Amino acid sequence: MDETPETDEIRGTAQGTAPVPLSVLDLVTVGAGRTATDALRTSVEIARLAEKRGFHRYWVAEHHSMPGVASSSPAVILAHLAAHTDRIRLGSGGVMLPNHAPLVIAEQFGTLEAMAPHRVDLGLGRAPGTDGATAAALRRTQRAAEGADDFPEQLAELVRFLDDDFPDGHPYTRIHAVPGPVQATSPGGVQSPHRPPVWLLGSSGFSARLAGALGLPFAFAHHFSAQNTIPALDLYRESFRPSAVLDAPYALIGVSALAADEEKEARRQVLAAALSMVRLRTGRPGLVPTPEEAEAYEFSPMEREFIGSWNANVIHGTADEVRAGLDDLQKRTGADELMITGNAHSGDVRLRSYELIADAYGLPGVPAAEA
Repeated sequence: MDETPETDEIRGTAQGTAPVPLSVLDLVTVGAGRTATDALRTSVEIARLAEKRGFHRYWVAEHHSMPGVASSSPAVILAHLAAHTDRIRLGSGGVMLPNHAPLVIAEQFGTLEAMAPHRVDLGLGRAPGTDGATAAALRRTQRAAEGADDFPEQLAELVRFLDDDFPDGHPYTRIHAVPGPVQATSPGGVQSPHRPPVWLLGSSGFSARLAGALGLPFAFAHHFSAQNTIPALDLYRESFRPSAVLDAPYALIGVSALAADEEKEARRQVLAAALSMVRLRTGRPGLVPTPEEAEAYEFSPMEREFIGSWNANVIHGTADEVRAGLDDLQKRTGADELMITGNAHSGDVRLRSYELIADAYGLPGVPAAEA
């Protein structure tokens, strides 16, 4: 099967000595003593660095009711990043589709496509990205799982809106997502019919199987569901059926990784991020604590066990140590792309981590005149 322009947008090219393309997943984390404005400024800095150094794409993830995560509105953040970058692919990792009407997402990402043509990815998940009560508030229902149960139907409806191809007789035949393909077929229309590639995201087998059956690219959340990574990727590859989008499977995995100039400093930063996760998992979400607060915190035996388990899947240390960990993970999983998320209290620490990883792989720089 011949590859399409959309396939070219999905498949990246490895840079430097990296085994596969490297990308960035941004949770727009907010540290104690910092503001959401600070976090968003950091996102712009990291996106510019990622573009300059040859990272393939930059995704933001939808979360709600979490003080330490300021990414509740991916489309708004992506519009902001599009205004501050020129080449890097931008996308959602992901939009939690059951939280939204498919038409709204088609309109939002059609607008993003108009802002940044051929640079936008639409990654979709079926989890709420929050707790059950918040999910009910988002979905206007007391059945938090209701939207997730209907995910395949919602996905099909969204794709119809994106392609503007509801069949005759369908209730939505005369409804169009704008900006979108309908503008190309209207009298005098010159709008490109191109729309963002759709990805399915998952942390279990459901979306892996669905992505394979539909011939779509798949992104797995290894950073918080490491035990399911290889089974889900195997299921995706076994289920894969060639489509107009892809002739062979393409899977990326989200990886939690943090590099620092010294191994000790990396451990300090990772401990603070892990304390943030302890609080989230025990119903006490808050801002990301400082390393000093984490070092002074008295962990219970159960919390220490959680920390050990959590940090076992966070690749951290010096740049060389992180590179070795990423290389090993790619070999074990066969992932076609690694999407790195580096969570820390300080934006400067996160920025430095991506710089160190880029240097470790000899990723190209862009002359200042071209940046």
